Amino acid sequence: MTQDLLRVAMPKGRIYKQASKLFREAGIPIPDDFDDSRKLIIPFPEAGMEFIMAKPVDVPTYVEYGTADIGVVGKDVLIEENRRVYELLDLNIARCRMSVIGLPDWKPVLHPRVATKYPNAASRYFREKGQQVEVIKLNGSIELAPLIGLADRIVDMVETGQTLKENGLVELEQIHSITSRLIANRVSYRMKNDRIQEICDRLQQVVSVAT
Repeated sequence: MTQDLLRVAMPKGRIYKQASKLFREAGIPIPDDFDDSRKLIIPFPEAGMEFIMAKPVDVPTYVEYGTADIGVVGKDVLIEENRRVYELLDLNIARCRMSVIGLPDWKPVLHPRVATKYPNAASRYFREKGQQVEVIKLNGSIELAPLIGLADRIVDMVETGQTLKENGLVELEQIHSITSRLIANRVSYRMKNDRIQEICDRLQQVVSVAT
């Protein structure tokens, strides 16, 4: 890692658009052309920073292993991955919820199957409720599982609920409220504390005004 640059892992997609807007409002002038760039590593030397464009699920891995100093990631990923990072700030963006979802006429069965992209979070939730379930890991189109009989319920993210409605599904239980967080590598937080804390403070001011 280049020692004099602060390396920032940013998630591609929906969260990036909201996070980059927040950074700009905090006086961290991410150039607009970053938004449409296909580059995976984008230097920003005038700000002493370098951005890594990563899949959201990979951001805490890069931060934990020190290939990024700080990163922006959804709380859902932190809950699922349980990475050894510092969670510095709730950015209050990309708001959604992790929920148990099923068909409206769902009835309890013995040892139900639950499909999800979040097997660790789902297993922990049902275990804490004293319910024995079989968790099936899926990577996409989770809503399909109860419709074709693969699973009795699913655990997935809900933002507006429109996708559920269009597929005849309903929220049965809410597990967690989810927002995106600023996280830091533990060593970087000590070695580059002044720079990281400055960014955190700037973002905190914007978040406080917005809320």
